[in-house]
Amino acid sequence: MRPPLREPLPSRGASGPIMRDNHVSLHLMFLEVVMTFSYTRTRQLVGAATVAVALALLVPNSAVRGAVEDTLPMATPEEVGMSSERLQRVSALMKRSIDQELLAGTVSLIARHGKVAHLEAQGFADKEAGAAMTADHLFTIMSMTKPIVTVGLMMLYEEGYFRLDDPIANWLPGYADKTVRHTVGGRQVTEPAARPVTVRHVLSHTSGLSIRPPTGRGGQNRERPSTLAEAVDAAADLPLAFHPGDEWQYGASTDYVAILVEKISGMSLDDYLRERIFTPLSMLDTHYNIPESKVDRVAAVYRPSGPANTIELFRAPTFREPTRYFSGQAGLSSTAADYFRFHQMMLNGGELDGVRLLSPRTISLMVSNHAGDNLVYVRGPGYGFGLGYGIVMDPGQATDHLSPGSFLWGGAWGTVAWVDPAEDILGILMMQITSYRHLSVRQDFSTVASQAIIETHRHNPPTVMGYERRR
Repeated sequence: MRPPLREPLPSRGASGPIMRDNHVSLHLMFLEVVMTFSYTRTRQLVGAATVAVALALLVPNSAVRGAVEDTLPMATPEEVGMSSERLQRVSALMKRSIDQELLAGTVSLIARHGKVAHLEAQGFADKEAGAAMTADHLFTIMSMTKPIVTVGLMMLYEEGYFRLDDPIANWLPGYADKTVRHTVGGRQVTEPAARPVTVRHVLSHTSGLSIRPPTGRGGQNRERPSTLAEAVDAAADLPLAFHPGDEWQYGASTDYVAILVEKISGMSLDDYLRERIFTPLSMLDTHYNIPESKVDRVAAVYRPSGPANTIELFRAPTFREPTRYFSGQAGLSSTAADYFRFHQMMLNGGELDGVRLLSPRTISLMVSNHAGDNLVYVRGPGYGFGLGYGIVMDPGQATDHLSPGSFLWGGAWGTVAWVDPAEDILGILMMQITSYRHLSVRQDFSTVASQAIIETHRHNPPTVMGYERRR
């Protein structure tokens, strides 16, 4: 085991912050348009407001350019081998769910060959307040935190701080000599684990680890630890759900990825991600603790209700006191633009705008299947699991219309992102709904994005692609 990093982490170049402007949906009334434009945009329109609004009502929503688009690499769909006409089906898909009051609002982004061909905000960010959704709204991305934290640990892997099959007990001594819980004759018994829990196991959700639940026996609430380190220490005596590597179980494994980042780097996860990933990639709107100055750009969270599953408010945008509990499972908030920058880096083979975080070989290792033949049950048949990502193994069974080797993950409150290296395309969908089992919009998003491709890229070798398992 190497000592934690002590030297200051290198400062890397980054472009300036994303400017703020509102992206207004065209079906809003005149008053809503006026109220949601920012002061900068409004000042530019002084003397021509009526003309501008009239023009806006005559063009597609994705054509209304704001400052967010001005800072992203934009292209027409035809310039990247896609159809403008067919991309309108993305807009129609989102609009149907919004009109049926199944969603309050969405931000959808599709990029190909490194250029954003579709970026659209529709509906409301806060329906009760009458606030229109804009392209720069922040969303709680829940489990879409996991790929970012995984990249953080893989950067340390590239620096030679560990091997994938090193036991996590090298940094967490309380996790040596683990036991496994199983049932014999209706009784819970334990036995010694067949092998140590390794870094690979926690990266691939094959560890069997858990974090002690917030409720104890009799349903009594436990006080949540103030830091992830405290939670990990408190869970050291919990038996494993299975022998490490034998099964795939979605859950707490990425919290152990997060604590390894902290132990190896000697930094808090929040500081590490900000210094090593967010600042270098200009992901300036991605936070564990959203600053009070950005609360007006936070999207409200909704939940389905009643027999028709129409939305009702679950959580209104409000300032929340900063936390020191930086989970690897969830916790980050971000924008479509920031998450595009992160995944364009992945699609590029670890580099964006001259800043390299990982090598193409490491990303190919990450998007290879490390789960064996175990069912990745949260996605269903046709998927494997790599290091931080689900992998499309069999498009004939997978519910996402993507090429073999595509990698993806989503969040419990509706967000989803996927990358298709074979077609050099990525998609990001942001929405806020606490349960989406009654919706197929996430899977349908990959379908309506992929059907807009009119010039295939499959004859060109992708920059990154998972390795096939030898038989």
